[in-house]
Amino acid sequence: MNILDKIIADKRKEVALKKSLLPASQWEQSVLFERETYSLAKALKQSDSGIIAEHKRRSPSKGTINQHTNVAQMAQGYLKAGASGMSVLTDLKYFGGSLEDLLLARASVELPLLRKEFIIDEYQILEAKAHGADVILLIAAVMTREEIKMLSELAKSLYLEVLLEVHNEEELQKSIMPSLDMLGVNNRNLKTFEVSLQTSKSLSEMIPDAFVKVSESGISNVGAIKELREFGYQGFLIGENFMKTDNPGKSAEEFINKLKT
Repeated sequence: MNILDKIIADKRKEVALKKSLLPASQWEQSVLFERETYSLAKALKQSDSGIIAEHKRRSPSKGTINQHTNVAQMAQGYLKAGASGMSVLTDLKYFGGSLEDLLLARASVELPLLRKEFIIDEYQILEAKAHGADVILLIAAVMTREEIKMLSELAKSLYLEVLLEVHNEEELQKSIMPSLDMLGVNNRNLKTFEVSLQTSKSLSEMIPDAFVKVSESGISNVGAIKELREFGYQGFLIGENFMKTDNPGKSAEEFINKLKT
């Protein structure tokens, strides 16, 4: 069983437990359920950096990255740095995140927020909306085409954008549909954890121009972004690179300034 299968098996149990404790209708009563969402796709198209800066305390591949974070301060730091959006990990067991992190980020900034989560159920999309997300992540590797269609269409009906993540051509081909806004290519092989920007480069031509292209994982220098832009990428998800420093907001600012020169 690879790590992704393990995470998904645990996530199914977690969601089943949550559903038994708190009905989905409760999320629909949330104050944030009615708020107008921000568009990450639009922000990426208009941005001169394209950076989606991430909040991530730990990961299965790296262990602890940064346990001493203040989500609100970090969100403000990322906003000041000029990030186009912020990704907030909400998985507790493997990444040390929570929905409270998303809520704190939402209370702190008017940036598009991506709920980074292993979404397998409609319930989690209602949760995302109720906690102030603007965008949800769907991972093609763990879904059928029918599931991607159902979950992305629900998200769209709630005015949430959808970033769909793929790792290879097979996942990409089964996933292309009008209810997606952004297609993210994860450069990390989730089975072996090896990282290669070649994944983004080789899949770029297969992504229709209707979608904003996002490259995820393994982007640690400005050169990589300049290279990926040649392949039509407008969004770059960066987590670890900023998170492993004492001041992620400042690191993001330095990185983005370097990118602009």
